[in-house]
Amino acid sequence: MSMVYYFLLIIVGYLITLILGSLFVRQICANLNINKAKESGLERAGRAIGLFERFIILTFVLLSQYTALAFVLAAKSIARFKELEDRNFAEYYLVGTLASVSFALFCGLIMKFLLKVINLGP
Repeated sequence: MSMVYYFLLIIVGYLITLILGSLFVRQICANLNINKAKESGLERAGRAIGLFERFIILTFVLLSQYTALAFVLAAKSIARFKELEDRNFAEYYLVGTLASVSFALFCGLIMKFLLKVINLGP
């Protein structure tokens, strides 16, 4: 029976992190009235990047690989390096990234705690 709780917690945790994380980031950016810079590239690519970002961060937290989180942030920064010269984009990017990372970290730490409470985690 405990494996059922384990899988249920993992599935629900990932869904919350991915779906509610998107809403959280969007609301934070909207509340701060940060003007989104002109998008070049694929439509809705930022949303997809955010989903992958939160998925990877949550996975790293659950595996206790906290130093690997730098990989995610470095990859995003390298890909957007030139665009960070535009102040509006830089603010939008920074607030969105920090909100996304914070949400995923929070969810991961809560999940680790819950796994420990039901004696299934590390």
